Amino acid sequence: MTRRDSAARALGSTEHVEHGEALATQELPPFEAIYERYFEFVWASARRLGVSAAAVDDVVQEVFMLIHAKVHTLRDPAALRSWIYGVVRRTASDHRRAQRTKDASGAAMAAESDLAREAQPTPQELSEQSDQVKLLYSLLAELDEPKREVFILAELEEMSVPEIAAALEIPLNTAYSRLRNARQAFEERLARRTARLESGGRS
Repeated sequence: MTRRDSAARALGSTEHVEHGEALATQELPPFEAIYERYFEFVWASARRLGVSAAAVDDVVQEVFMLIHAKVHTLRDPAALRSWIYGVVRRTASDHRRAQRTKDASGAAMAAESDLAREAQPTPQELSEQSDQVKLLYSLLAELDEPKREVFILAELEEMSVPEIAAALEIPLNTAYSRLRNARQAFEERLARRTARLESGGRS
């Protein structure tokens, strides 16, 4: 059973979503279509926001339950993707906060690590084994969180700057400035890393 199938089963039937108050505007797609279209986006975003492999399925399920419950409050259907990212961001933040408390003794962290090693690798995790992807994530890890987040949304998720501003709930000018700084910082780090590799790994 795939991640998508498992989450779908956990969410249960969604036939009722098209009725009543669940969709206040006819311009929004039905929940089933939202789920199909954005599942991989939600899953990848949760991982990039620090949700562990062992917990990501539960977090993704929670995100879609929130989307199911609140999508009718979205006034601008064109902003659906940035709105969904906002839901993922808040849910991941809540999860990380709860996990930090749970992991205070270190025992839960060790158990999670064991589960992650035993779990079958996902297609995305397999792809992360390539040298180029490893380099990308290594460079991203060197950016501070605000820069890293806008860079990922712009360069990997191909969101527009207005979408990014809406998703992160920041002013548009701030989003433009942050992305410009993030790109500059990334290019500087890439140049330094390339120079080290070309010189045989010497610092």
